[in-house]
Formats: sequence, structure tokens, C-alpha cells
Amino acid sequence: MRRLIPFWFAFALFTAFNAYAEPPELALAGVYDEGVALDDYWVSEKLDGVRAYWDGERFWSRGGNEYRAPDWFTEGFPDVPMDGELWMGRGRFAELSGAVRRLEPVDPSWRQIRFMVFDLPALDQPFAERVAAMEALVQPSPSPFLAMVVQRKATDHERLMSALDKVVSEGGEGLMLRRGGSLHSTGRSDDLLKVKRYDDAEAVVVAHLAGSGKYEGMLGSILVRRNDGRQFHIGTGFSDEQREDPPPVGATITYKYYGFTSTGLPRFASFLRIRNDEPEAP
Repeated sequence: MRRLIPFWFAFALFTAFNAYAEPPELALAGVYDEGVALDDYWVSEKLDGVRAYWDGERFWSRGGNEYRAPDWFTEGFPDVPMDGELWMGRGRFAELSGAVRRLEPVDPSWRQIRFMVFDLPALDQPFAERVAAMEALVQPSPSPFLAMVVQRKATDHERLMSALDKVVSEGGEGLMLRRGGSLHSTGRSDDLLKVKRYDDAEAVVVAHLAGSGKYEGMLGSILVRRNDGRQFHIGTGFSDEQREDPPPVGATITYKYYGFTSTGLPRFASFLRIRNDEPEAP
């Protein structure tokens, strides 16, 4: 039998939801460093999906574009705001991104997608209580396409790193930490931290540089520009298919790196993916 959400949770959600005309700005993650006191944090897997905000009726991307899910996909979804990831499974980001950006959704693709909820942004309660509210709201799920990202209490750095290595060895991307006593807020803060063996950031593609040798006639590297205006090249991380059809000039890409050089540029920068939430025609 499905558990009922406590009345005061439901009332708070309803009140906050009806105050929004459009999706609010999203919470953004900082980076975990050893030494952070973990006793008040919850830990979950960092899914390699597409960030999506459910406003009670529609999905919105981080950039403010609508993800046009089929009506059957969202049937039974709660009519309260939920923050989460549209997810196909580990290692399927490119396939997922292409599916959710189509102006006309393709049913077979969407049947492989789940909306994985990790926060209730409209609930004005500490995260530990929002976890309880999420469990009451989506467990058991009112839809086969809706689930909650598993949240567990963090313990110490050694166990956190062990959990990280396990997730990565199984094809996952990393972990997320959320401070249990924190209220929902937008922007970047230590209330939300990503845990990885590498850093990542975003940059805009400025130019393509031709390859040579085994990459002759294909992409060799891309020239990218950070928000601060500094430019650098990225020549690794691309599949042969991506070298034949590289990220277009003007696209925002995510890259990984391992600290900084003496000149302040990313060390060992490597392409991860295109961060693209623009709608795609059929």
C-alpha cells in the first residue's frame, strides 16, 4: 500500500508550487575536497543523465528549453516541482541526449528513460526532511518511469572514496553530496558537492583543427574558450565517430581535467560530452 505524504509536506509543496510561474534557477554543485566534515551530508550516485526540472506539468532543461516527453511518460507524476535527471543508464548519455532533445518524442526511446528525482526544490525544509518527503512521494512509484535517486548518510572520507571507486568501476560517473541541514538554494555552494577522481568544467568550441597521421581527414583537436576568455586545445577523449562529426563551433562542451598548469590552464584536458539542451528537429 502506498504511503501517504504527510499533510504538512503536501501543503508546503502545494503552496510553493503555485507561487512559481516558471521553473526557478537550479542548485549547482561545488567540488568535494578531503577535509570536509561529512557527518551532516547525504551521498548518492552522480548519474550521467540530462538534468531536468519537472514543474508539475512539463520538463525544463538547465538552459530553459522544454523536454517534450510523451503524455504517457508523465502519467501519474506528482503535480509538484521535482529536480532530477532523465536517465537511460550508465554510459548512454549521447543516446539519451539525442532522444530527449527531439521536438517530436520517439516512443521506443522514451520507454528506456527514467526520471530520477534527487530533490524537491519547492519544499522549504532541510534536505534530510526532503529525503523523507521524496520517499513518501515516489516510493512505491506512481509511475514506472519515475524513481528516486538512492540517498544514504555519508560517514568518512575513506568510505566515501571506496564508494566512489566502486561506482566508477561499475561504469558510473561519480558521487554527489548534499548537506542534510541545508534548505534548497540556487547557485553554487558547499551544500551540494560532486565527488570525482577528476575535475570537470564547461567551455565553448571556438574552432576545429585538422588531424594528421591516423586522424588525417578527421578532427585533430578543438580550440575552446572558458568563461574568463582564456583559450586552449582539447585533443583527447573523442571517439572516431566524434572526430568525423565533431562538436560544432559555438557548442558548449564539458571536459575533464586534473588540476591546473603553472599558467592556470586545465591540466590533461579531455573531452567528455556536448552540453546541449537545444531542441532537435525530427
